[in-house]
Amino acid sequence: MADKKVEATKADAKKADAKKPAKKNKQNVFQKLFKYLSACKGELKKITWPSPKQTTKNFGIVIGVIVVVGLFIFGLDRGLFALLGLVMNTSA
Repeated sequence: MADKKVEATKADAKKADAKKPAKKNKQNVFQKLFKYLSACKGELKKITWPSPKQTTKNFGIVIGVIVVVGLFIFGLDRGLFALLGLVMNTSA
């Protein structure tokens, strides 16, 4: 019988603990902002930045691909326009 009272007391204590709101670590806006910016700074330190030589090389590759694709689209456009001119019997 004493065991039942102890178990009942423990159960009541658990219910009381469950009803109490947990203390939240309230941070104001500036603390959250500082924490976020600190995390961003840490992530930026992890980045491996390309060298100026590698950047120049990549820039040249991008410009070359843009020119090649532009010429392809230009040629395709002119060819389809000429084909449409033959079908429609119009002169360009």
